[in-house]
Amino acid sequence: GNDQILIEQYMPRPRHIEVQVFGDSEGNVMSLFERECTLQRRHQKVVEEALAASVTAERRAAMSAAARSAAQAAGYVGAGTVEFIADAAGFHFIEMNTRLQVEHPVTEMVTGLDLVEWQLRVAMGEKLPLPQDEIAANGHAMEARIYAEDAAKGFLPAAGTIRAWREPAGNGIRIDTGFRAGDAVTPYYDALLAKLIAWGADRPQALARLVEALDAFEIAGVTTNLAFLRALLRHPQVVRNEIDIGFIERELAALTRSAPSLAALDLAAACAAVLLREQCEQISQDGSPWDRTDGWTLAGRRSRRLSFRGGGERYDAVLWYGRDGLSMEFGGTNDRLQFVPREGGVFDMCLGDAPERVSVAWSGRDLDLTTLRGRRKLHWIDPFVADISEAAATGRIVAPMPGTVTRILAEPGAGLQRGAPLIVLEAMKMEHTLRAPADGRLKALKCAVGDFVQEGTELADFEPGAE
Repeated sequence: GNDQILIEQYMPRPRHIEVQVFGDSEGNVMSLFERECTLQRRHQKVVEEALAASVTAERRAAMSAAARSAAQAAGYVGAGTVEFIADAAGFHFIEMNTRLQVEHPVTEMVTGLDLVEWQLRVAMGEKLPLPQDEIAANGHAMEARIYAEDAAKGFLPAAGTIRAWREPAGNGIRIDTGFRAGDAVTPYYDALLAKLIAWGADRPQALARLVEALDAFEIAGVTTNLAFLRALLRHPQVVRNEIDIGFIERELAALTRSAPSLAALDLAAACAAVLLREQCEQISQDGSPWDRTDGWTLAGRRSRRLSFRGGGERYDAVLWYGRDGLSMEFGGTNDRLQFVPREGGVFDMCLGDAPERVSVAWSGRDLDLTTLRGRRKLHWIDPFVADISEAAATGRIVAPMPGTVTRILAEPGAGLQRGAPLIVLEAMKMEHTLRAPADGRLKALKCAVGDFVQEGTELADFEPGAE
């Protein structure tokens, strides 16, 4: 064997910097500046920037020269990325990715070049379109990767049908995506839904535009990492560019903090959505008072209760109809509720003095509500329709995501302690272990190894407290 030992310098808080290179079949090699890819999770990039604001002009020249030398020595042809880790003391080579990468749009935005066209041209044997001294950078660009994943559940991949898809627009905004409303997001492919890119004259402007665009991006019907990205890019250390590759992992608890208990604004949005739905479903349009849904009555003021379920809890609001309009009673307060429908499942709402714009997508009696405060999924308990799930027994072990059953770790009849592993699901190359919710007994299995199951599929019956 080989008794040589390789020793690498330990860098406690490095940045991840990569250099875009191109080579052609005539031996020409050039670099197109660097990208900052420091904001990452489990070595997967989340946000990328060009140019790297942390890199000085001298460091930029040295890294670009090193990247060109590596590509030249290999006789490289095509688009490639030479990646480094760096700190204040220096930079060190990691690897070279021999392809055009996901984050190439930020380089396109600051150089004005079409890197896909360049890749195709050099692949066909053409010479590089420009010499090195004609490559210039202008401004700053940032890219955020929007995934179908649940940040609050360890970034488990999500699946479903996109009920609503509304993209932002504005100066310096670019969106690369192949999705639209009505498309199915399946577990068979990568969970990337879109790349949102913002350009600005400098990093603060690019960051501000990216945050504004993230706030305006609306996706309903499938869980996404939009809320996580909004929290990440508003973090003071990100704003100040005081980051390293371990930043997200250290701040993960704060960045993925679960939404607070249902707020009055959320319940008001759900109530408004139900009332707007009922207005659209009116059968008769002949002006009969029996078909009105605005609470009109000869007796004056009347009330109505609307109930919803979400996160394992039930929420009840009382709507009061009076001559002064509609009000909602919840949590000991009674505030006036107003709402005006817009196009595409969007409505403007005001509860008391708190205005809000709401996007709603319906699936049966399930509501998917999106506001700038985040996303809420609720189930409307219609008193005139039987609600089977409301009476479902406790102890059901269900799939939290679509996936394949890879292992079964407990047998029916076995007594188990809380947290004992029961079933392992795999999706998008990630494993998720379902565990006993309490001390008890596994009554029955309803799946087998190799089964592909959808989110919400019952996998086993569990009896809490059984010996």
